[in-house]
Amino acid sequence: MEKIKKYSRRKFIKQSALAGLFLPIASHFTNAHPMKSFQGDDQLQISIFSKHLQFLNYKDMAAAAADMGFNGVELTVRNGGHVEPQNVKEDLPKAVAAIKESGLQSNMMVSGITELNIESRSVLETAANLGIQYYRLGYFRYPEGSIPDALRKFNRQMQELAVLSKDLGIQGCYQNHAGSLVGASMWEVWQLLEGTLESMGSQYDIRHAMVEGGYSWRNGLRLIKDRIKTLAIKDFRWEKIDGKWKVLNTPLGEGMVDFVSYFKILKENDIKVPIAIHFEYDLFGADHGSREVDKANQKKVYAAMSKDLNIVRQWWKEA
Repeated sequence: MEKIKKYSRRKFIKQSALAGLFLPIASHFTNAHPMKSFQGDDQLQISIFSKHLQFLNYKDMAAAAADMGFNGVELTVRNGGHVEPQNVKEDLPKAVAAIKESGLQSNMMVSGITELNIESRSVLETAANLGIQYYRLGYFRYPEGSIPDALRKFNRQMQELAVLSKDLGIQGCYQNHAGSLVGASMWEVWQLLEGTLESMGSQYDIRHAMVEGGYSWRNGLRLIKDRIKTLAIKDFRWEKIDGKWKVLNTPLGEGMVDFVSYFKILKENDIKVPIAIHFEYDLFGADHGSREVDKANQKKVYAAMSKDLNIVRQWWKEA
């Protein structure tokens, strides 16, 4: 595969104007939580979700992430990902080595794990031995029948995974996700985590939280804030398409999330955890994890990613 050219982040837009921000965000949750002070963004660690670079092999993927200025890679270790679970013992060390050779952190991964079994144990043991500190779980889906009963069953699965995670020294995270999957509401995530060890927590996704939460998403963040272990960053807006209101994924700053206010909330509540930027707007197939992106479009993909990365760093300074 042709070696990727390096692109200076200085060439990309350093700051973008916020657009379409009409869901106001409170400056704090409660007077019981005083503001915490943060200086600059020197400790803000931002990884790229490797789903969006799956058209590249390990070495080229890591080189591209480094050239764009990311601190690390949130690696896909799941069916259809950069590393297939059945090949984890052979391929995950190669992927981690490539990431580290490019001077990046390899401390986050996204898995399809939802229960403790032979495969999930193998994946987690291999990851932990390689120094990966955080893994995102797969998603639970509601079966026919009682939703409360299903949540109790999923909670038991989470408790089992939490015990193994503690033994291995790795942190599990369940992502809130808009739609019909379990965890669209932070109240569901709270129930999934209830009674689990601290080795099980949340990957908080502000895009999905605002899609589902409207104005009330702040209550969900307040509910779950002590269990947030990682953050996923992306933007969206509601738009009427063919007469129907739909969620449209957008580049950062072109949607409804007021990230400066959101980052202020994170700072006030001392939530400073690893961050992964996700790119779900149209990126020539990279947004869907395509294995092939035309050479002619790859530079455009890197430019869009670099722009989003730079604006996150700028917003964090402003917050």
